Amino acid sequence: MDQIFRIHASLGTFWWILLGLFFVIYIILDGADLGAGVFSLLLRDENDRAAIMASMAGTWDANETWLVVAGGVIFGAFPLVYGATFNYLMIPLMFALWGIISRAVAFEFHVHAKSSKRFWGVMFGLGSLVAALFAGMALGATLQGFPMSTANAQGITAANDPFANTIPHFAGNALTFLTPFSVWTGIGALIAGGLAGTLYLCARFEQTDPIYQKAHRWASIFSYLALGAVVITLLWSYTLLPQAAAKWMGANAWMWLVLLLAILFSAYRMMSNHSLKNDFAALLWCGAIVVLMWGGMWATNFPYIVPNTWTIGAGANPANDLAILTLFMTGFVPVMIMYNAYQIWVFRKRITKLAGYASH
Repeated sequence: MDQIFRIHASLGTFWWILLGLFFVIYIILDGADLGAGVFSLLLRDENDRAAIMASMAGTWDANETWLVVAGGVIFGAFPLVYGATFNYLMIPLMFALWGIISRAVAFEFHVHAKSSKRFWGVMFGLGSLVAALFAGMALGATLQGFPMSTANAQGITAANDPFANTIPHFAGNALTFLTPFSVWTGIGALIAGGLAGTLYLCARFEQTDPIYQKAHRWASIFSYLALGAVVITLLWSYTLLPQAAAKWMGANAWMWLVLLLAILFSAYRMMSNHSLKNDFAALLWCGAIVVLMWGGMWATNFPYIVPNTWTIGAGANPANDLAILTLFMTGFVPVMIMYNAYQIWVFRKRITKLAGYASH
């Protein structure tokens, strides 16, 4: 029996780590696409928006597969968490999904539109904005945890139903997710997306191109906004989230200090490379910041998958189910990484605004 518990704990932790990996890859790859879409709303020329769409035409749909895989992992490895979380986050996830869908539809329709081309260009930007905003709100709401109850909705007692008092249910309402902190994390996601998107455009367009010049100027603005947003989020998290404060100031406080210094160093390298117009290096350092911050958040929450609500062990499937999931699904991870890397390599060359005229 002890061996089964150890196997269950090991497999649950393995899939928890993979889930964090899938999310961070999605944030880095599609976060840049979403941020570029948000940035497109600041442009007046429709051909500028068309060129931005053309710049991601070969990679955007592959980038989004990581979100699908992450959702599949939650469903397959942590089904109770999946059910409760989608109850709790129904509204923000619905709007985020609407944003992703409308953005994809606009992306395809913009190519063929004549009189409605501007409409679809704006929908592309708005879909990106809504997706980033509400995904950020969902993250902030999740970090606060959510109310659960083991009481059966029909009042069935354990005498009549042995699972009535053991299966937890979401005990809040449709707007429980809406808090000042979750609204702030939504705004923070927009700022972070704007930074990633403009850095991506700087790396994607020729340095003489007008889109590059606009993106370069806005990336400098977003970098300072992002730095301020990180400071506010960390301070707010420290005062609002007990598990964060306890870990950050606990026995291993020096490790968190090292992590903070690594983030600040990466931010310095990102901004200095950006100012020198080493655009790809600046984009890579931005990705390093995301990895460090997401990894720090993931480690802060351990052993919870949802802070103060679901531990990894409580939310995970039985050991035999996790073993089958591991056997059949783990092999797809390196395949997905390889085709993403191949696509990035194929479409690595810089483009110009003229790309928008032909394809979008």
